[in-house]
Amino acid sequence: MTNREPVSERELAALAKKYREAAGKSRAQAARELKVSNPSVFQAEESPEQSLFKLRKRIIEKYSSLRVRGPVYLLEEK
Repeated sequence: MTNREPVSERELAALAKKYREAAGKSRAQAARELKVSNPSVFQAEESPEQSLFKLRKRIIEKYSSLRVRGPVYLLEEK
């Protein structure tokens, strides 16, 4: 999936959740693996109005075959 259109924070939040769930990871497991708190993962996925781009990027890149490039947030195959 190479998307040359910019991706919004809302879309990044939804993708972070989608790929974490597709990997079969709970929020607690993802938090441990990413060395962040469970509430941070929750906020990254459920609160797109919060500026958590770096964590969303880490979640997407860890649990999918995508790389997130910014600041316009383009998704492309790794």
